[in-house]
Amino acid sequence: MSDPEVIVEIARRWIGTSYVHQAATQGAGTDCLGLIRGVWRELHGAEPEAVPAYSPDWSEPQGEERLWEAALRHLRPVGDPETRPGTVLLFRMRAGSVAKHLGIASERGGQSCFIHAYSGHGVIESPLSGPWRRRVVARFAFP
Repeated sequence: MSDPEVIVEIARRWIGTSYVHQAATQGAGTDCLGLIRGVWRELHGAEPEAVPAYSPDWSEPQGEERLWEAALRHLRPVGDPETRPGTVLLFRMRAGSVAKHLGIASERGGQSCFIHAYSGHGVIESPLSGPWRRRVVARFAFP
């Protein structure tokens, strides 16, 4: 399993990268999946599978949990409800919708946070506040 401190360090290097849908290039543009892909590349080299083109409403019309299924193929599920730095977090943004936002848990000054690419903001480190915490539906560890 990858070192959580290294994962957070890599993810923090992406902070300030602009939000660009379907992109995965540090400093040039990324979305939330692109951030995870970029951290994967730095930890393990080549990505384990090609990412198909996806729209902003990715898998919603079909009600398919494509992102969750992909995470299960390549990451290790974490059953511990306590969020530890370096954990990949999967969020369901609205009740009844598919889970399609990702972030990497971190910590600042003893406060739980997470690093994510957010439309209109780029890659940022946000507090893992109650509203965000309630949206977490799965946790994963990099292999």
